[in-house]
Amino acid sequence: MSQPLTMIRPDDWHLHLRDGPVLTTTVGHSAKQFARAIIMPNLKKPVTTTELAMAYRDRILAAIPDGLAFSPLMTLYLTDDTSIEEIKRAGNSKHIVALKLYPAGATTNSSSGVSDIECTYSILEEMIEFNMPLLIHGEVTDPSIDIFDREKIFIERHLEPLTRRYPELKIVLEHITTHDAVAYVEEGNSTLAATITPHHLLLNRNAMLVGGIHPHHYCLPVLKRERHRQALVKAATGGNPRFFLGTDSAPHEIASKESGCGCAGIYSAHAALELYTEIFEAAVASFHGADFYGLPRNKETISLVKRPWVSPESYQFGEEGTVRPFRAGEALDWTLYANLHRTIQ
Repeated sequence: MSQPLTMIRPDDWHLHLRDGPVLTTTVGHSAKQFARAIIMPNLKKPVTTTELAMAYRDRILAAIPDGLAFSPLMTLYLTDDTSIEEIKRAGNSKHIVALKLYPAGATTNSSSGVSDIECTYSILEEMIEFNMPLLIHGEVTDPSIDIFDREKIFIERHLEPLTRRYPELKIVLEHITTHDAVAYVEEGNSTLAATITPHHLLLNRNAMLVGGIHPHHYCLPVLKRERHRQALVKAATGGNPRFFLGTDSAPHEIASKESGCGCAGIYSAHAALELYTEIFEAAVASFHGADFYGLPRNKETISLVKRPWVSPESYQFGEEGTVRPFRAGEALDWTLYANLHRTIQ
């Protein structure tokens, strides 16, 4: 067995847990690896109010396996009708840390999303008062725009005007996929950051399209060309504090993925750190996300060891369903080494 790789226990800055009985699987997997996670609010009934967020948080806490410490950091789903009063309630809650902007129709359960960013200006101004970050799914939904160009066009049409108008607003461009997004964040000011997923670091669009359609590699934003993947790897490993990990682990039942209109999303929570470590082969954890959000740095460590294991073909998902994880049935080089957890004094 190789020398264990020990790091500060990291956080997941972009996570979908879903709701109901499936929390038994999703929360258990994430709590095994991460100390905290930013929880996405795009449930079938969107989490649009502080009251809904607190109730969802309680359901997540109830699903944490015994012996594991895990803190869900809640977000609200921004809509055209979000009120300033709701922002004040969220801003005064110690458990709600950000708002999420989905362009209407951009991804799973986004039909209630924002139709025009200009409609949210008064809300964004109130968020600045509370130093609350805006988390953005950065894709246009214009049907005339090629799906592989939608992130780039979003930056040009919407993000650039937004950052110029509100340079003091903290913004996280979620799950970036292109060299254009990398360059924009690198050139931006300290209030602009981005998350990067393990699947966008490990795969290019060939993994989804070559040799047939591979529905379990279909996600939004979609996988891009190899040159984009290489730009993401360079950004993730380059030490810039405004890039940090966010798995965007997004489970769907196998039947919903393997269908005539398959759902977008890749489930990676079962082995997120092992997957990131394939890219880094060094300390994958950092303080970048915690520092950006103004949260205390973790002190507990977690260890991995270079010991191959085979990812299961599926996991239980709710009472009767199953979910197929990323790298299902394939060997992963790294595995968690649970006996080496300790707390830095």
